[in-house]
Amino acid sequence: MKNRSLAGALRPGLRGLLVGLLMLAFAAPFYLMLRNALMDARGLTSPQWTWWPGTMHWENFTALFSDPSLHLGQALGNSLLIAGITAPLSTLLASAAGYALARIPVPGRGLLLALVVGTLMIPGSATFVPTFVVVGSMGGVNTLWGIIAPGLFNPFAVLLFRNFYLQFPAEIEEAGRLDGLGWLGLYRRIALPSSGAMLASLGALAFIDSWNSFLWPLVIGQDPSTWTAQIALSTFLTSQTINLPGLFAGAVVTVAPLVAMFLIAQRYIVEGVATSGLKG
Repeated sequence: MKNRSLAGALRPGLRGLLVGLLMLAFAAPFYLMLRNALMDARGLTSPQWTWWPGTMHWENFTALFSDPSLHLGQALGNSLLIAGITAPLSTLLASAAGYALARIPVPGRGLLLALVVGTLMIPGSATFVPTFVVVGSMGGVNTLWGIIAPGLFNPFAVLLFRNFYLQFPAEIEEAGRLDGLGWLGLYRRIALPSSGAMLASLGALAFIDSWNSFLWPLVIGQDPSTWTAQIALSTFLTSQTINLPGLFAGAVVTVAPLVAMFLIAQRYIVEGVATSGLKG
């Protein structure tokens, strides 16, 4: 009995210690980014470790937007526009496709589902060149729509929405049918408004994925006017020099919207995954 009571008393403390260690592990990269962004090049390359710079170089941040060759302000705007269009459109398309696969009894629905699952098994490297050829033949090189279009189809989100709508109460839809609603009306007036958590969670994840995309915007957006934030940051790494303070300052600036997005949508992300029908 004493051993059990002792174990019960120690369990909350161990749990708190574990949570604290995990918090430190997750916060460490952000601390390092901010620390390095406020240091000069000599301090970054010094063999002596300092926990915080003695003199904080805020000019590293102002230099990001005063450099005419970097185009960071325009690149941030492009990233915000691309992610702001890709996230809601891809989520709505996935929601509509998931509802159709879950509810509408059309011939070949199983084959369509198999094709959607099959796209998850094809590596992106296998479709990269064909996608570039198609988008390039349509005049999408050096355009923002050329960057946006391939990211509008998200098969993983389609499957999550399908699982969600399979669990949706059919009785509610039957009541809508009595009111004369068709499939489109049932989806638009009943199913879609009831999937707010899924829309918010997958929309946030799509925003983060689009914001962090690098290879496709690099290949399509060859002109500086179509650069995204990630492409602009890559200009700090050249074969001649590496601007470490500027690189870390740019990383802080570009990661800030993602941190804000996650803090706002973390509750919806957890709730959306919990209601998606996936079992751990």
